[in-house]
Amino acid sequence: MRSTFFRQNGGLILHQRLSKRDAPVDVIKIFTAEELKKATNNYSQNNITGRGGFGVVYKGKLPNNQAVAIKKSLKVDSSQIEQFINEVLVLSQVNNRNVVKLLGCCLETEVPVLVYEFIRNGTLHDHLHGDQRKASLLSWDIRLRIATEVAQVLAYLHTTISTPIIHRDIKSMNILLDENYVAKVSDFGTSRLVPMNKQQVATMVQGTHGYLDPEYMQTGELNEKSDVYSFGVVLLELLTGRKALSFVVPQNERVLANHFLLKFNDKEQSILDIVDEKIKDSEATEQLIEQLTRTAILARRCVQLKGEDRPDMKEVAMELEDLMRGKY
Repeated sequence: MRSTFFRQNGGLILHQRLSKRDAPVDVIKIFTAEELKKATNNYSQNNITGRGGFGVVYKGKLPNNQAVAIKKSLKVDSSQIEQFINEVLVLSQVNNRNVVKLLGCCLETEVPVLVYEFIRNGTLHDHLHGDQRKASLLSWDIRLRIATEVAQVLAYLHTTISTPIIHRDIKSMNILLDENYVAKVSDFGTSRLVPMNKQQVATMVQGTHGYLDPEYMQTGELNEKSDVYSFGVVLLELLTGRKALSFVVPQNERVLANHFLLKFNDKEQSILDIVDEKIKDSEATEQLIEQLTRTAILARRCVQLKGEDRPDMKEVAMELEDLMRGKY
């Protein structure tokens, strides 16, 4: 039974691909099914911390008292197996404090299971669009730092590691926050490794509406500027407090990026008319207004319809770092 599930869950394929990449195969811990049942109290409903199209996330506790997040697929199919293999391959070569750490996996159950470090403070989406008390705790300084940390992760993925990675699903739901509001980028199931000799890859369009690069949707050609667009939408969420896609607003305002491009003009539009009420101040300092304005201009560059008109993530990260240091 164990060997059947091992093959079914792509264990042999995963082992072969790690070996071909000269990656240390033992870098990922292999958990037993029994270990994870105990950690989650037999996958108790009380331990569920998240749900999605991919499956269910449970909070668990290992014998050494380490808290973990355990992602269990909903079903067995080729696309889920491929995403599972892809996430292990990608995260096995990522070493960044602002990326959720993959601790291991289990291949002997009917569906593959991934085990991550547990991030206690929920998602950025929860904080911005869920409990209003949480949103009020996100000062502009915290929001700017979160944006900078995520931009640094994407710049690292695109330019620093040996085989560049395009995340392909950057959104506020895939940005977790720890107890100190430090950002942790998660969910690399649809990410793509891009050989150094290629500028872009042709692929079936995947991502989340509201964050999807319009050029990628039209052509199916994925490149690093697709992540830039998605990041720009997250930056707009941090600025405005609005959702990337909403059906409870007038039709011309449903897609945040489109609405922002039509509305924002740095010469005529007051930045305080655009930003989230929770970060406005009746006596806003010149420094705050300058930071908000420059961030809005940067976001506008990121969500341009054509990829060639967008900056790269290294440039975005550097500009946000300068804003945090007060360099204008």
